[in-house]
Amino acid sequence: MTQVVHPARALWWLFEPVHALTYFSPEARAAYEAAGLRGYWRGYFGGRSAPLGAVDAAPVVAAFFNFAPQMVERALPDVWNLATPEQALRARVAGATGALERVLAEVKPDLVDRSVDLLERAVDGLDCCGRVLAAANADLPRPDTRLARLWQATTVLREHRGDGHVAALVAEGLDGCEALVVRCALDTRRETLQPHRGWTDAEWDAATERLIERRWLSPDGSLTAEGRHRHLALESATDLAASRVWAHFHRSELDELATTLRPIAAACRADLPPSTPIGLPNAA
Repeated sequence: MTQVVHPARALWWLFEPVHALTYFSPEARAAYEAAGLRGYWRGYFGGRSAPLGAVDAAPVVAAFFNFAPQMVERALPDVWNLATPEQALRARVAGATGALERVLAEVKPDLVDRSVDLLERAVDGLDCCGRVLAAANADLPRPDTRLARLWQATTVLREHRGDGHVAALVAEGLDGCEALVVRCALDTRRETLQPHRGWTDAEWDAATERLIERRWLSPDGSLTAEGRHRHLALESATDLAASRVWAHFHRSELDELATTLRPIAAACRADLPPSTPIGLPNAA
């Protein structure tokens, strides 16, 4: 039986790979290094948090949600001694644009142009109340080039959905480490997520025990029926929170956006590692 997918989730499957290039492309890494942010995590935390300004670790721990505080504290606020937020922002746009120029070389320009038009229309209609990362990104000046605008629009939309997802996780009573443990019980290896989020074995095991006590997990670490039900509930809440983005679009426009984004997403996805820690959805 064909699974019915919420339109907000189906579109996320398509715009998330465009944004994700900034974490894995050689162009992005080179741009951050040129700005003085050498080392993957300096570029990651500096680039992603730069819209918030020269913040300390605490707001980033809160906004990014699933990183261990000690991991964030190793990068922030020290990265601002290496590059200003303005320099980090220029570097992330330059890296993303360079990656898109290479990856989308065979994609028809009119598909990019129409995708940008529709995505920016969605961004213009966003309500960012309660969504700090989305609001900070939406407040940035719109870039000049079409590829930079494509990346910027997808970034605002994915941070908007991400902020809503964090709210759903909090409403379900999950903390950052517990959310990762649930994800691993679903479809991801612990060895993929834990080192990239900085939690110690003791912290990870304690989170697992809490989830067993709350009947999210069985003693063997697998999801219980209740855990699956509650996970579906929080994913549905995430979709619902993201659905208002598209409420002023006609169905024909949503179909058109999906059509124009599909080859763009496929090209971007093909350039990404087969396994990543960022929660990249399966191909639509």
